[in-house]
Amino acid sequence: MRLPYAVMTEPVDTSATPAPKADFDGALARLQAALTVLEVAAARKHEADRAQADLGEALGAMQDDRARLAGDLDAALARARRLEAANSEVARRLEAAGVTLRALAGDEAGQD
Repeated sequence: MRLPYAVMTEPVDTSATPAPKADFDGALARLQAALTVLEVAAARKHEADRAQADLGEALGAMQDDRARLAGDLDAALARARRLEAANSEVARRLEAAGVTLRALAGDEAGQD
């Protein structure tokens, strides 16, 4: 049984029905428009990827800064605790020295 249309495996005879120039020009214009849209989309995608990479680098730098600042803060807090302890020790010693001086001054006043 023979089908009323050409099967894809059979060669197509293009000499009998040439494509009109208007159809070809229209198809070419649509192809060029599609390529332009594709180029614009590719450029936008490239720019978005680059912006994403820039944001990733900025985030990494901020995380490094945060870690450094956290270390600096820990060191400053430890130093403040040491200074506070030293201050308390100095205050205790000054108080003891004051008591001793008052006692000595009282003894000298009593001996005169």
